[in-house]
Amino acid sequence: MADIGLDTKIALVTGATRGVGLAVARKLCAAGARVVLNYAHSADDARRAVEELAPLKGEAVALRADVTRPEELARLLGQVRERYGRLDVFVHNAASWHPAPAVGADPAGVRADLSAALDPLLHGAPAIADLMDDGTGCRPGGRIVAVSSSGAHSVIPHYVGPGVAKAALESLVRYLAVELAGRGIAVNAVSTAKIDKGPGTPQPEVAAVLAARTPAGRLTSPADVADTVALLCTAEAGWIHGQVIRADGGLGLRGQGGG
Repeated sequence: MADIGLDTKIALVTGATRGVGLAVARKLCAAGARVVLNYAHSADDARRAVEELAPLKGEAVALRADVTRPEELARLLGQVRERYGRLDVFVHNAASWHPAPAVGADPAGVRADLSAALDPLLHGAPAIADLMDDGTGCRPGGRIVAVSSSGAHSVIPHYVGPGVAKAALESLVRYLAVELAGRGIAVNAVSTAKIDKGPGTPQPEVAAVLAARTPAGRLTSPADVADTVALLCTAEAGWIHGQVIRADGGLGLRGQGGG
C-alpha cells in the first residue's frame, strides 16, 4: 500500500476486534503503526484479530478494558504508557445500541448508549492528551478520531439511543477540537451510513434499497470507514479540526442514510 506516514505511530482503537473497529486497526497496522486493539468482551475475537493482523507491516496487540468504565479506561491508558511511552492516534469506535422508538424508549437504554459514545472521551481526554503531548513541542501532532453515524442527523427507525448519542459525540468532538488544537492534537469524526456486513447485514431489503440510492452504487464497507480514519491520521490532515467527515458514498446527499 502507499506510504501514508504512519510508520511506528502508536494507535489505540476501541471496539477493535470486529467490524469497523477491526477494519480501522487493519488499515493502521498495514500502514506500519503499532496498534492496540481494545476490546471489552470476547477474548476469542481478540485472539483471531491479532492473528489476522500479524502478517502486516505494523504490530498488533489486544488489551481488554470496558472503556465506558473510568477505572478500566485509566488502566488501559496506563498500559499504553508503560508499553510505549506515548500515544499518537486514538480512534473511538466503541458503541452500544438499544433498539427503541423515541416514544416509549427505555431511558436506561438511551443513557447506556450515551455513556458508550461520550464517556471514553469525557473521562479519557486529559490522559489521552498527555500521552500525545509531551510538553516539549517536539512530538508530531496527535489525532483523535471518533466514529459517528448518519443517525446523528437523520431519523432512523428504532435508533433513538445511538442517534442522540452520536449527535452528542459530534458536539463533543467540536469542543475537544477547540481545546486541544493548541497542543497540536486534531480531533475529528467520521460519519458512516448503513454498513455492509456481507451476508449477515441486518434488514437485507432495506440494505438493498439504500445501496440503490447511494450515488457511488453500493453500501459503505468497514474498509471505506477505515480509509477515511487513516486519512485523518496523516500529517497532511493536520489542519483539519473539529470536522465530521461523511464516508457514505454520497448517500447523505439524498436524505436518510441508514444506520
